[in-house]
Amino acid sequence: MTAPASDAARTRGRLMLIALFVLFFGSAFGAGVLRFSGWMPAGLKNHGELLQPPVDLRAVSPRLASGGAYAWNPEARVWRIVAVAPAAGCDARCPQLLAQLDKVWQLFGHNADQVEVLWLGPAPDAAARLPEVRLLLDDPALRAALPRSADPAGIPLYVVDPNGFVILRYAPQADPAGLRSDVARLLKLK
Repeated sequence: MTAPASDAARTRGRLMLIALFVLFFGSAFGAGVLRFSGWMPAGLKNHGELLQPPVDLRAVSPRLASGGAYAWNPEARVWRIVAVAPAAGCDARCPQLLAQLDKVWQLFGHNADQVEVLWLGPAPDAAARLPEVRLLLDDPALRAALPRSADPAGIPLYVVDPNGFVILRYAPQADPAGLRSDVARLLKLK
């Protein structure tokens, strides 16, 4: 026969059970509060504006400046960065943006073949010499499909997934490093 537990041992056991309960359910409650308050770790936030719902471009058939049609081709798993230049023509910002997009594309390294840069509208002369840039003919239907494409502040950028859905928008003069990190994260998706 065992001796009954002392009051001190019983109290210590109860406190241990309460501490384990608070530790388990308190952390679950804290995580729930953070999740439903909208908090997200900085490493998981987009730099661009997430478009909800994504814009479906599959029905739009862009034309290349070289004369052919540009196919979305989802089997190729190519992500696209779309730059929408002002229809009235480019100013000094266009060559600067083109150089930044070229640098971003080069920083993708071995994943660069999974990213294309589409330039809609009048393009700087240097665009024809860059292998990643596909020059598109100015298409009013494509411009109308892209949210806030006629931004008076400059040239907005868009990220289009391999299926032809616009998922992110970057305001004019957005930091290209944010674009690079967002697309690099998307390239890791299979």
